[in-house]
Amino acid sequence: MRSYIVFVGLVVLAVVSVSWGDPTVAGITHGEFQAVKSTGEQTYTATQKVTLEGIVLHNPADMLDPTANDSITQMYNMGGQWQLFFQGEGVDHAGTAVYMAQLYNNLPWIMPGGGYSNAQFIAELTRINAAGFSVGDRIRVTGWFLSYKGKYNINEQHNNNLDHDFTIELVERGVGLPRPEVVSLDELKDDQDRFVFDPARLVGGEYHQGRLIKIEDVNVVDAKGWGPDATLTVTNGKKTLPVKLGRGNGIYPGSFNLSQPFDVIGIVDQDSTDLRSGYRLYVMNYDGNGKVLASYEHRLADQSAVVSMNDGANPPVQK
Repeated sequence: MRSYIVFVGLVVLAVVSVSWGDPTVAGITHGEFQAVKSTGEQTYTATQKVTLEGIVLHNPADMLDPTANDSITQMYNMGGQWQLFFQGEGVDHAGTAVYMAQLYNNLPWIMPGGGYSNAQFIAELTRINAAGFSVGDRIRVTGWFLSYKGKYNINEQHNNNLDHDFTIELVERGVGLPRPEVVSLDELKDDQDRFVFDPARLVGGEYHQGRLIKIEDVNVVDAKGWGPDATLTVTNGKKTLPVKLGRGNGIYPGSFNLSQPFDVIGIVDQDSTDLRSGYRLYVMNYDGNGKVLASYEHRLADQSAVVSMNDGANPPVQK
């Protein structure tokens, strides 16, 4: 009986030591991280955390509102939110979003107390911005992750414990934005205006997801909905694509002045419950130029003639 008790104790200790051990982590590419099955579900399960490097594509506050407000109790309203896309380089033809929210406890499966107070959330924002990175910088991000509507996001897994914090390091300042890759609607949609889905991620929305692209010569179907956080539809006359507008200070009622047709530059995002569709182009800001729907920095990147040493197809613009 005594040896049985000792054996059970050793098993318990072994289990506890595994559960209390450091989480597994590996440095991988965005392409490896975003790999999918034929169902659209993510395939990466090798580690609990990942480390990715890439180029910062936008100002986080131009995408989501980080304003802290811990008085919100509405279910699914996350209060302040922060999100950043960064893009792989060279042959790493993919990108990833990093996400954090304030009020995880407004999700029905999170216990009360699982969110951040205003002071705590502001402290978290200060922590993740401490590296002083900006658009066009190369960063290194390490963190936990969850699948969300067709893609993996690095995040806190809706957990406000310190051990679920992600970290952002500045690797190199001023590398420059990648030049937006020119993509036609024919590459994203089939002849019936359905999204092209390729689990090998060699064509279609999966191939361009998380990256900065440019779509030329399109018209907006209806500009009446123009404004912060709105979704418009653009078309080439046969095929369509949703364009999600951000919160940049150039997007406000009355600021739409684009001559049609026009070009659009933004980040390919996926927001899909079936995991095989729902691609959209995310445009963070608009500088009022009248010809290209894009933020100033993305339009500048498109005009750059500087050639990158590691990616001739997508040269960066020097800041």
